[in-house]
Amino acid sequence: MRAVSLPLNFMSFLDSLIKDPKYQSHEPRQPDEIAEPDVIISPDTRREDRIPQGQSRTKKWPVLDAHGTPPIDLATWKFEVEGLVVNNLSFSLDEFMQLPAVKVYADFHCVTRWSRLDNIWTGVSTREIAQRADVRPEAKFVLALAYDYGWTTNVPIEYFLKEDSLFAFLHDGEPIPAEHGGPVRLIIPQLYAWKSAKWVRGVRFLAEDQAGFWEEGGYHMRGNPWEGRDGERFRWS
Repeated sequence: MRAVSLPLNFMSFLDSLIKDPKYQSHEPRQPDEIAEPDVIISPDTRREDRIPQGQSRTKKWPVLDAHGTPPIDLATWKFEVEGLVVNNLSFSLDEFMQLPAVKVYADFHCVTRWSRLDNIWTGVSTREIAQRADVRPEAKFVLALAYDYGWTTNVPIEYFLKEDSLFAFLHDGEPIPAEHGGPVRLIIPQLYAWKSAKWVRGVRFLAEDQAGFWEEGGYHMRGNPWEGRDGERFRWS
């Protein structure tokens, strides 16, 4: 059977029929255009050029992960805090949603070279969690623990505790879809997006750095998109 070749204008027509609900039809707002009160402005959105070297803007919200979307039972979902803390913590989803919430305006940079600008995340500040746990002074790193088959990623504590870092459950005012890491995902705007663990189930505070899933495969232990010529993508970069 001979393959049928569709004309380009027909493919464009098909594309127009498939609407991405998260497609950005507008230009990214500037921080001073954010009208909502009390929104924390991520400092990287104030850069003259908000796209790091080697990146390009996408108006979509691509789906990327290591193992696919895991099954999560919201009735038994837990968020736990352990390691170098005075108080171990454990929250059900309902308890977590009742914690004080913050909003953050931030950009989102994936190591696969796309950047999604102009996002508003709503969730629980990482500082709120750290304060409740009473993190010990010897803790220098955080290991984010996720529901997708033991996946982890490491974050230096100074980035974890940035004002714009949070555990988000809303994106642009809507619940984060499962394929994008819902019900709760970590957001670390000042590092590459693989550090913003999807399907997060807790964090462990550590004295020594510990490689996570992608870091064991050669990804950078910190992952700052603004460092070096082409960002901290891999350990040899």
